[in-house]
Amino acid sequence: MTTLADLAELVRAPAALSVPGDVIAGAAAAGALSPRTPALAGASVLLYWAGMAANDWSDRHLDAEERPERPIPSGRVTPAAAVGLAAGLTAAGVGLAAAVGGRRAAALAVPLAATIWGYDLLAKNTAAGPAVMAACRGLDVLLGASGGRMARALPAAATVAAHTWTVTALSRREVSGADATLPMRTLAGTALVAVSAAVAVPGTRRAAALVADQAGPIDGLGTAGEARRSRSATIAAALPAVLAGWYAARYGAAQAAVVRDPSAGRVRAAVGAGITGLPALQGALTARGGAGLLGVAVAAAAPLGRRLARKVSPT
Repeated sequence: MTTLADLAELVRAPAALSVPGDVIAGAAAAGALSPRTPALAGASVLLYWAGMAANDWSDRHLDAEERPERPIPSGRVTPAAAVGLAAGLTAAGVGLAAAVGGRRAAALAVPLAATIWGYDLLAKNTAAGPAVMAACRGLDVLLGASGGRMARALPAAATVAAHTWTVTALSRREVSGADATLPMRTLAGTALVAVSAAVAVPGTRRAAALVADQAGPIDGLGTAGEARRSRSATIAAALPAVLAGWYAARYGAAQAAVVRDPSAGRVRAAVGAGITGLPALQGALTARGGAGLLGVAVAAAAPLGRRLARKVSPT
C-alpha cells in the first residue's frame, strides 16, 4: 500500500524548499511583492512536485535497472498513480496561479507546465536537456514577476536559469560518474552565477535606493539617525554579495570534490548541494531587489533543505 512517505519520496518533497525563492526573487526584482506572492509560490511548488512525479514515471523502466530503490520500480507506487498524481498537481498548480495572478500569471504558468512535461517526456536525455530545465526555472522566476515589471526580473531569471543548467548537466552523470572536465565547467559557471547575483543591475539599484529614500529622515536623531541609515544602506548593499558567496562556497566545494573524484557518488552529492543550496542564491537575488530581510529568510531554507535531504533524497 502506498504511503504518504512513498509519495513524498516520489515528488522529492524536501527539494521543494528550493522553489518558492524563484517566485520571491522574481517578485522582488519586478517590484511585485504582494499578498499574492505566497500563493504564486505555492503554485510553483505544485508544478515542481508534478515534474518530479512525471520524471519518475517517464524513467520507470530505466530506474528499474539503475535506481531500483525508487518508489515506482520498488513497487511502492504504481505507474498509474504516479502519472495521475503528476497530472493532478499540474492542473492544481496552473489553476492556483491563474486564480491568484490572473491572465498574466496564467500566461506564464501554462508554458512553465508545458516545459516541465516537455523536459520529462522528450528533452531530458537529449543535448537540449539542461537548457530546457534551465528554461523551467527561468519561467518560474518570471511567474513571480507577473504582477510587476517583468523586464526587471529578466536578469534574476537568467541567473537562476544558469545555475539550473549546471545542476542539470551534473545530474546526467549521477549514475555513471563524470570526467573531471564537466565539474570544472560547471564550477566556472557557478562562479559566474555568484558574481551575477552579487552585482546590482541598474533597475534593482534604483529600486533599493527608492526603498531607502522612502524611509525618510529619522526625526530627532540628527547625525546619529543619518549614521544609522548609512549603516543600514551599507548592510543592504553588502547582503547580496554575502549570500551569493555562501551559495558559491557550499555548491562550489561539492563540485570541487567531483573534480578530485568524479565518481557517481560525488556527482550525486554535488547535484544535491546544487538543489539544496539554491535558496542562498535566491536570497541574494531577493536582497538585490531591495528586500533584504526577506532575502535572508529565503536563504535560511538552504540549511533546512540540507537537513531534510538526509531523510528524503532530493535527487
